[in-house]
Amino acid sequence: MPLDTYGRNINYLRISLTDACNLRCVYCMPENQVFRPREELMSTPEILRLTTIFARMGVVKIRLTGGEPTVHPDVLSIVNGIRAISGINSVSMTTNGVLLEKMANLLAAAGLERVNVSLDTTDPTEFLRITRRNSFEKVWRGILAAEAAGLLPIKLNAVIVRGFNDHNIAKLAGLTMEHPWHIRFIEMMPFGGSTDLQRSQVVTTSEAIKNIEATYGSLELLDHGRMDGEAVMYQIAGARGKLGFISSVTKPFCAYCSRARLTADGRLRLCLLRENEVDLLTPMRAGASDDKLRELIAAGIWQKPWGHGLANGEIPLNRTMSEIGG
Repeated sequence: MPLDTYGRNINYLRISLTDACNLRCVYCMPENQVFRPREELMSTPEILRLTTIFARMGVVKIRLTGGEPTVHPDVLSIVNGIRAISGINSVSMTTNGVLLEKMANLLAAAGLERVNVSLDTTDPTEFLRITRRNSFEKVWRGILAAEAAGLLPIKLNAVIVRGFNDHNIAKLAGLTMEHPWHIRFIEMMPFGGSTDLQRSQVVTTSEAIKNIEATYGSLELLDHGRMDGEAVMYQIAGARGKLGFISSVTKPFCAYCSRARLTADGRLRLCLLRENEVDLLTPMRAGASDDKLRELIAAGIWQKPWGHGLANGEIPLNRTMSEIGG
């Protein structure tokens, strides 16, 4: 398995298929975001080649992201191709859900196992204000379609933004009373593009928990606080589903990080909240062998930083969130 300087086993790769998106969330990108030309992004064969190299190095888990991965014209063949790579035992996706209603069954048939759907509110008017698009009903139907297609467990990711959706935290949590879903509350992180809003209007995990407990009473901590991926899990008494809290800003989990990211333009990004990257696309297109690419990947992962520098005012400005994929 690829190891970094701190002995962390990096066996999880998040692959951004595209920087393009069909929403314009206020905490992710500006309304007038300009996306990269297709020729500057990895082609499907390039994605599969690099994924194969990562698999041979010990990566076993793949998550497809964007932008919005379902807008990629080859998303089904990419899922199918990754499923065929020896050593990969998990393929999942983070999506905004807009296209899931028509794609959920196709994605499941291609080999996708699970989806995380971004859903910051259940109020259509609030959804429009946050995403700048009137697509709530499409997303809701997409979530139900993903559930019916067996893309389980359904995990809903909610970024709480003060002044936008912070008054509806308990309502989101309440979805777990009727549905066996995981609702995951994510602290908003600062990136290039929307940095002022991201820094000034963050709602912390502790604040979110207090808000939920004011409605539902004390939450039960699950698994003695052991993390499920990046989330610490709780449950409302009597609920069918679970609550997860991802405290990237106030309680970073860097000691347990097992992931790296491959951006849509072929850069190995070593930490979500650091600007460190290794260009893989340029040498690959210049004729680099698999062994050479493997050397570049190994050298990059060895230099993976311990964690972010938000406490010291260090904010990654070289990309917006949509250009990384979360």
